[in-house]
Amino acid sequence: MFSRFGTTEIIIIVLIVLLLFGGKKIPELMRGLGSGIKEFKNATKEEDKKEESEKKGN
Repeated sequence: MFSRFGTTEIIIIVLIVLLLFGGKKIPELMRGLGSGIKEFKNATKEEDKKEESEKKGN
C-alpha cells in the first residue's frame, strides 16, 4: 500500500513540509536529522565493537 511513492506524491510532501516549516527552518531540521543519524551510527558501531571484544575475551 505505502511501498511506492511516485513523483507527484513526493512533490506534494515537499510542498506540505515547506508550508509547515518555511524555507528558513528546513536547513536546521536537516542538520539536526543528520547529526542524529550520525550519533546513532556511532553508537551502533561502538556496541558492535563491544560485543566483538567480549566474544574474543571468552
